[in-house]
Amino acid sequence: MTLEQNRARVTGAVWQAVAQSGVDLSAIPREEQDRLVAAITDGMLATVNQMLDEVVPPVSPDVSGEERILWEGRPFLSISERYVLTTERIRIFRGLIGRDLEDLELVRLQDIDFSQNAGERLLGIGDIHLRGADVSAPVVTLRNVHQPEEVRELIRRAWLDARKRYGVSFREEM
Repeated sequence: MTLEQNRARVTGAVWQAVAQSGVDLSAIPREEQDRLVAAITDGMLATVNQMLDEVVPPVSPDVSGEERILWEGRPFLSISERYVLTTERIRIFRGLIGRDLEDLELVRLQDIDFSQNAGERLLGIGDIHLRGADVSAPVVTLRNVHQPEEVRELIRRAWLDARKRYGVSFREEM
């Protein structure tokens, strides 16, 4: 379910709870009611996300030799997907019962971008788009990542370090 779908679902639940509570909101202008419900919704989503951080354990990926974990995260409100950035690759773990693993080697990356809509910006989340030389998955998106600008910069630094370590130079196609 997308962030917008989750937000709409929670907003509907808040309005329903207000209606069932019998609290008279007629003295509050409709615009103020909408802002109040939006604030409650964002607060509830952020709290649920923090609770999921406490419940969902880190992936503990197998890393060998000199490979170190630089960052771990997951999409906002997700319990079935986790991201791990190491000094060598980006690992994407999907699934609760079954498990799917996708690895993207840093030296094969070609471009890193991020995007945020207004709602994501308020919550401090966004999508990071990774373009690489992998034919099976030329674009990989890390969805609803917390602090996407900082994570993008971490990935960029790790990417440049990996290229330097392996002597890979970047040439612009003409």
